[in-house]
Amino acid sequence: MQKTLTDRELLDSLADVVESNLTRHIEAAEGWQPHEFVPWSDGRNFAFLGGEDWAADQAELGETAVLALTVSVLVADNLPSYHRELGKHLRTGPWWRWVGRWTAEENRHEILIRNYLMVTRAVDPVALERARMAHMTAGFNRPPLHLIEVLATCAFEELAAAIRHRNTAALGENPVVTALAEKLAADDELQADFFAELVAAALDLVPDQALRAIADQVAAFRVPQVELPGGGSSDEALAAAGIYDPAREGELVFAPLLRRWNIFTRTDLGEEGEKARAELELYR
Repeated sequence: MQKTLTDRELLDSLADVVESNLTRHIEAAEGWQPHEFVPWSDGRNFAFLGGEDWAADQAELGETAVLALTVSVLVADNLPSYHRELGKHLRTGPWWRWVGRWTAEENRHEILIRNYLMVTRAVDPVALERARMAHMTAGFNRPPLHLIEVLATCAFEELAAAIRHRNTAALGENPVVTALAEKLAADDELQADFFAELVAAALDLVPDQALRAIADQVAAFRVPQVELPGGGSSDEALAAAGIYDPAREGELVFAPLLRRWNIFTRTDLGEEGEKARAELELYR
């Protein structure tokens, strides 16, 4: 009969894995600087400081690029909610240091995108600010989750974000948008690696318990969604634009991670693990 560990026991048992992966992550991460990707010389004052307020004819980015960057900045703006949700599970030792590192990286994304959008006048700043206020006021709360469920969900979310940013880069909108989107995607991929490594360690430690958590979070997974300044759901708009389609999550998000975790070749599962694995056959 396989063992089951409490979240507290898992936090202790996986602490060394967190420490080693945090060291690996920091060594692998590129210390890029967000200010370097903002064309500051294109900027000018708005009317309050004697300049000119935004008008639609000032925007030079294509509609799809504007959509993708708007969704990214609104998701990143809600970082306090995500930080709180992650921190309440991981507020100890090396886990907490990882939360700090992850939060700093995500905040860098928000700083970069917002500065770029404002300096280039790519979007209506008033509409974006109103959307930010509404999005952050609504906030974000996860349903009650256990530790492995949190780790699996975060691995899925970061891989999904990387796909969204890689597709934004692939638009070829202009060299700056391509470069900044590639930086965001690289960060997302490293963060996905971090969470995926912890899930892998949990699978080795408590295979049935971990596989049950993975199957449950595949079934429940939803990417963060925002209401767009002009109205409408980010899910539908991103799918229509070819940036991120939830209908392809099985192929692009779940299947790669399930292969990475050797879900369909493991020989260490008990009865409950086999049941969970059967629920994932669709993504083999």
